[in-house]
Amino acid sequence: MNRFLLFLILIVCISSCNISKDKSRNSYSVSTELVSTSGRTSEKKDSSLILINSASAIHFKAKTDTLIVDFELPETDHAYINLEISDTYKGRFKVKKSLPLKFPLNDRTGFHDISIFKATEASTGAVIVKKIEAFEIDKLDLPKRPEIEFIGNSITCGMGADTLEIPCGNGEWYDQHNAYMAYGPRIARALDTDFKLNCVSGMGMYRNWNDEDQPVMPDVYENLYLNSDSKEKGNFENAPDIISIALGTNDFSLGDGEKKRTEFNREKFTTAYIDFVEMLFSKYPNVKIALLDSPMLNAEQKSILSDVFKEIKNEFLEKEITIFQFKNISPGGCTGHPDIENHEAMAKQLIPFFRNLLKS
Repeated sequence: MNRFLLFLILIVCISSCNISKDKSRNSYSVSTELVSTSGRTSEKKDSSLILINSASAIHFKAKTDTLIVDFELPETDHAYINLEISDTYKGRFKVKKSLPLKFPLNDRTGFHDISIFKATEASTGAVIVKKIEAFEIDKLDLPKRPEIEFIGNSITCGMGADTLEIPCGNGEWYDQHNAYMAYGPRIARALDTDFKLNCVSGMGMYRNWNDEDQPVMPDVYENLYLNSDSKEKGNFENAPDIISIALGTNDFSLGDGEKKRTEFNREKFTTAYIDFVEMLFSKYPNVKIALLDSPMLNAEQKSILSDVFKEIKNEFLEKEITIFQFKNISPGGCTGHPDIENHEAMAKQLIPFFRNLLKS
């Protein structure tokens, strides 16, 4: 009988401890008063935050045993986020409609620095962060650091890069996106800088991968959602130190081989590129601009791009424009894109280049 009573007491104690543990967790709205943001974001009237572009993020401090985050997906049934806890990458996680994500922290006493990044790009739809459950959260004051802005296409977005869970050819076209592990964020982390990615898969400078009459990067860059909707504009108040532009692969592309495709028009490409660079300088007069070619182009295409870059540089002799040419790689990702290892190799090529730019 005594053993039975002790067993009941133990069960009651465990249950009450769990209830107490749950009750001590509080629910917080995700307003900019409690979290910091990076990338293109927007705050809704209900204090939820919209993550818009690749690697857009929220940053905060949390004290809890298990972090619970509620998301909303207005345009898709699933998306992906990347989680970083106290500068340690914890992986890519699938977000489903109306299903919160739970992250064990295994430490109830101290604060952890939390960063949640959007792994997918603007064209896949917004990821809305609704609320956070924790014992306590506080705003994470981000240090002032140099910033690099990476403008590009699917390669810059990290499309087709992460095949660890879903092999190529399975799922949705964005199921292998991993913006956090793309070359740009890797460079930024290596050099201890901030970053933002303004990239759209399939886009070019004067024409896209499989069309010649749809909006291109110069058309959408100023729009908040990186699409043709010009009602909401992006925020260009804080100038990056460096802008990296990696566009041209889609302009050279032959498309799907079925839709009619004209020959690459060097004059149109060059004019569009110069106009785009001029627009960037109009927003950020003192920014350094890096023109990147692609590790996916053939020798003839790389030669053309090199000559175009020299023309662009000569158009802005009073500005700081530098040129970088990749060593080609053998893409291991989906539909001819770099995989995670390829992005690491690309970043290693670029890190000394950007380090020198930051010092100059």
